[in-house]
Amino acid sequence: MSPTAMSKPADMPSANPLQQLDKQLCFPLYAASRMLTKAYQPHLQELGLTYPQYLVFLLLWQYQELTVKQLGEQLLLDSGTLTPLLKRMEQKLWVSRRRDPRDERSVIVGLLPAGRDLQQRAGHVPEKLLEKLALTPAAFEALRQQLQNLLTQLA
Repeated sequence: MSPTAMSKPADMPSANPLQQLDKQLCFPLYAASRMLTKAYQPHLQELGLTYPQYLVFLLLWQYQELTVKQLGEQLLLDSGTLTPLLKRMEQKLWVSRRRDPRDERSVIVGLLPAGRDLQQRAGHVPEKLLEKLALTPAAFEALRQQLQNLLTQLA
């Protein structure tokens, strides 16, 4: 049953608005995030990528090389999540991982030729998502900026 079709039982007291799902900020953000990630899936599947791998590539296509720490900071992921992801990407010969000669504790992740080649093949992905969202460029940028501000506040 859809939320709009549900009605409150007559004997239930009126709930505090802050205890109602449709009055929360967290749920539409959570649901939109899940649905947006799902919208990426068909485009990424044809490339053999998962959404988290795509995010890593977006950074590596921009910077060519980053440390695991830098990737984690940019993606808001810890190394325990990132390391298995990077290992799978390394097994597919998309990226290389090597110790930083200046600091043995640091691991540098760099693009390999197959990873660079994916950039051109993935070029259509942002446009496809923009089409699905049906936002004007100004509305897209305003929403992106609001979400970025929210992330900054929560950090």
